[in-house]
Amino acid sequence: MRNATISRVVPSSIPRPRVVRVRGRSMEPTLHEGDLLLTLWGARPRRGCVAVVHLPPDRAGADRPVSVKRITGPDPVEGSRWWLDSDNPREGVTSFDVGSIAPDDVLATVVARLWPRPGKVSTRHTG
Repeated sequence: MRNATISRVVPSSIPRPRVVRVRGRSMEPTLHEGDLLLTLWGARPRRGCVAVVHLPPDRAGADRPVSVKRITGPDPVEGSRWWLDSDNPREGVTSFDVGSIAPDDVLATVVARLWPRPGKVSTRHTG
Protein backbone atom coordinates (compact mmCIF):
# COMPACT_ATOMS: atom_id res chain seq x y z
CA MET A 1 0.00 0.00 0.00
CA ARG A 2 1.29 3.47 -0.90
CA ASN A 3 1.31 6.29 1.58
CA ALA A 4 -0.90 9.18 0.61
CA THR A 5 0.31 12.68 1.15
CA ILE A 6 -2.25 15.20 2.24
CA SER A 7 -1.38 18.81 1.88
CA ARG A 8 -3.47 21.47 3.51
CA VAL A 9 -3.85 24.59 1.44
CA VAL A 10 -5.68 27.49 3.01
CA PRO A 11 -5.73 30.39 0.60
CA SER A 12 -5.71 33.81 2.21
CA SER A 13 -8.67 34.71 -0.01
CA ILE A 14 -11.07 32.60 2.05
CA PRO A 15 -13.13 34.95 4.24
CA ARG A 16 -12.51 34.52 7.97
CA PRO A 17 -15.18 35.16 10.62
CA ARG A 18 -14.52 37.62 13.45
CA VAL A 19 -16.63 39.41 16.02
CA VAL A 20 -16.36 43.21 16.27
CA ARG A 21 -17.97 45.74 18.62
CA VAL A 22 -19.54 48.98 17.37
CA ARG A 23 -18.15 52.21 18.82
CA GLY A 24 -19.86 55.51 18.08
CA ARG A 25 -23.19 56.61 16.65
CA SER A 26 -22.52 57.01 12.93
CA MET A 27 -24.47 53.86 11.99
CA GLU A 28 -27.62 54.60 14.03
CA PRO A 29 -30.42 53.61 13.67
CA THR A 30 -29.10 50.40 12.07
CA LEU A 31 -26.34 49.75 14.60
CA HIS A 32 -25.77 51.13 18.09
CA GLU A 33 -22.83 51.65 20.44
CA GLY A 34 -21.85 48.27 21.91
CA ASP A 35 -23.54 46.05 19.30
CA LEU A 36 -21.56 42.87 18.59
CA LEU A 37 -21.30 42.02 14.90
CA LEU A 38 -20.35 38.86 13.07
CA THR A 39 -18.07 39.85 10.19
CA LEU A 40 -16.28 38.06 7.38
CA TRP A 41 -12.74 39.41 6.95
CA GLY A 42 -11.65 39.27 3.34
CA ALA A 43 -15.19 38.94 1.93
CA ARG A 44 -16.07 40.92 -1.17
CA PRO A 45 -18.32 43.90 -0.51
CA ARG A 46 -21.53 44.64 -2.40
CA ARG A 47 -23.50 47.82 -2.92
CA GLY A 48 -25.53 48.58 0.20
CA CYS A 49 -23.65 46.26 2.57
CA VAL A 50 -22.26 47.30 5.94
CA ALA A 51 -18.50 46.84 6.16
CA VAL A 52 -15.48 47.27 8.39
CA VAL A 53 -13.18 49.73 6.64
CA HIS A 54 -9.88 51.51 7.03
CA LEU A 55 -10.41 55.23 6.46
CA PRO A 56 -7.70 57.54 5.10
CA PRO A 57 -5.76 59.69 7.62
CA ASP A 58 -7.33 62.94 8.80
CA ARG A 59 -6.19 66.36 7.52
CA ALA A 60 -3.34 66.44 10.05
CA GLY A 61 -2.13 63.05 8.83
CA ALA A 62 -3.25 61.16 11.94
CA ASP A 63 -4.61 57.66 11.50
CA ARG A 64 -8.34 57.18 11.94
CA PRO A 65 -9.75 54.16 13.77
CA VAL A 66 -11.04 51.19 11.82
CA SER A 67 -14.72 52.00 11.21
CA VAL A 68 -18.05 50.41 10.39
CA LYS A 69 -19.64 52.10 7.35
CA ARG A 70 -22.23 51.48 4.66
CA ILE A 71 -20.83 50.88 1.15
CA THR A 72 -23.18 52.77 -1.12
CA GLY A 73 -21.52 51.64 -4.35
CA PRO A 74 -18.56 52.20 -6.61
CA ASP A 75 -17.05 55.67 -6.87
CA PRO A 76 -18.80 57.40 -9.82
CA VAL A 77 -15.46 58.63 -11.20
CA GLU A 78 -13.11 55.78 -10.23
CA GLY A 79 -15.26 52.65 -10.50
CA SER A 80 -12.66 50.42 -8.85
CA ARG A 81 -12.98 52.35 -5.54
CA TRP A 82 -15.84 52.28 -3.00
CA TRP A 83 -18.04 55.15 -1.83
CA LEU A 84 -18.95 55.14 1.90
CA ASP A 85 -21.75 56.59 3.98
CA SER A 86 -22.97 56.50 7.55
CA ASP A 87 -26.60 55.71 8.37
CA ASN A 88 -26.77 58.67 10.76
CA PRO A 89 -26.66 61.93 8.75
CA ARG A 90 -25.59 63.89 11.86
CA GLU A 91 -22.59 61.70 12.82
CA GLY A 92 -19.54 60.11 11.31
CA VAL A 93 -17.10 60.36 8.46
CA THR A 94 -18.28 59.59 4.92
CA SER A 95 -16.79 59.67 1.44
CA PHE A 96 -18.00 63.27 1.22
CA ASP A 97 -15.34 63.95 3.90
CA VAL A 98 -12.51 61.62 2.83
CA GLY A 99 -13.27 60.53 -0.73
CA SER A 100 -13.67 56.95 -1.87
CA ILE A 101 -11.55 54.09 -0.55
CA ALA A 102 -9.50 51.45 -2.30
CA PRO A 103 -10.78 47.85 -2.38
CA ASP A 104 -7.96 46.82 0.01
CA ASP A 105 -9.34 49.27 2.61
CA VAL A 106 -12.55 47.22 2.86
CA LEU A 107 -11.42 44.80 5.57
CA ALA A 108 -14.64 42.85 6.25
CA THR A 109 -18.34 42.72 5.53
CA VAL A 110 -20.93 42.53 8.30
CA VAL A 111 -22.99 39.33 8.24
CA ALA A 112 -25.22 39.79 11.29
CA ARG A 113 -25.67 41.45 14.66
CA LEU A 114 -25.03 38.94 17.45
CA TRP A 115 -25.95 41.07 20.47
CA PRO A 116 -28.10 42.65 21.87
CA ARG A 117 -30.71 42.21 19.10
CA PRO A 118 -29.53 39.21 17.04
CA GLY A 119 -30.42 39.35 13.38
CA LYS A 120 -29.44 40.24 9.86
CA VAL A 121 -28.11 43.73 9.23
CA SER A 122 -29.98 45.66 6.55
CA THR A 123 -28.24 45.88 3.18
CA ARG A 124 -29.77 49.22 2.34
CA HIS A 125 -29.56 52.65 3.87
CA THR A 126 -32.15 53.08 6.64
CA GLY A 127 -31.47 56.66 7.72
